[in-house]
Amino acid sequence: MRTMLKSAVAALAGLVLATAAPASDWTPPGPVKLMIAFAAGGGADTQARLIAEDLEAKLGWSFIPEQVTGKGGMNLAMAIKDMPNDGSVIGMVVTETLGYNMRVADAGVTPDDFTAITTTAGFQMGVVSLASKGWTTFADVVEAAKSGEALRFGTMSPRLSDLAYLLGKANGVEFNIVQVKGGRAVMNGVNAGDMDLGFMAGIQGKGVAAGDLVNLASALSEPLKQTPEAPTFADLGVEFVADGYFTFIGPAGMPTEARDALAAAIAEAVSTEGMKSHGIIAKAFGGPAVIAGDELQALVAADFEAAGALLEAASE
Repeated sequence: MRTMLKSAVAALAGLVLATAAPASDWTPPGPVKLMIAFAAGGGADTQARLIAEDLEAKLGWSFIPEQVTGKGGMNLAMAIKDMPNDGSVIGMVVTETLGYNMRVADAGVTPDDFTAITTTAGFQMGVVSLASKGWTTFADVVEAAKSGEALRFGTMSPRLSDLAYLLGKANGVEFNIVQVKGGRAVMNGVNAGDMDLGFMAGIQGKGVAAGDLVNLASALSEPLKQTPEAPTFADLGVEFVADGYFTFIGPAGMPTEARDALAAAIAEAVSTEGMKSHGIIAKAFGGPAVIAGDELQALVAADFEAAGALLEAASE
């Protein structure tokens, strides 16, 4: 999986350029229902709505946003699966929806039951603690745990809880894993002292810059942009990673020209300075990360397979 993700990221610059130009003269057959798998008012929801606003302003397309939340995006996936595949219904989830969450739900669907359109941004998923803990590296965490300190590790999904377990196992320690709802809840828990460390997916940026928080490790297949010196999970003996992207999907069988036109329009919006969606993605998510079409379909398929291996490893 890591090789797949690295090759996808390496191709990112070319894909941004390739998808930024209009793919065809295709236009939606009418207003586009935009299903959003995230709570209203949050950063992900705002990103989706601003993309819709940008496309309405630039192309004259009409969007009807609709919140379909719950079960890590699976409620949206199951709702969109049997809808028209002509480009009139799309949804925004995360790649984890089509991977780990789909595996766990065991609802009789796979990524092949959906059309992967494009990603917009990735996660800067780090293992984070308060600077006041005195830890500067993950080795300090391991030392504290081996010295008898009971450490509470905050996560915001079952997949991340599995990764926290494997991280401890690989380093000979056991964490008290505390799963909460959302990255902000993890950050609040760490700041309040209710958790000693936890996963945060970019929300930690301001705190790290201010010196209040510390990125102890990158949970990605590559170093974190803000703190590239922090070790990756591979450096810490864990073969699985938390790479993930905000992703637009549609029902299976979407015509290629519809898929590619939607991907091109979304990619241009998130990649163009001055566009509202580009602004929030640059500020909140570290900049655009565009993977589209067949490349994205292959990536989510690989993520689905890797999720099976992760579940097996975490059950041992």
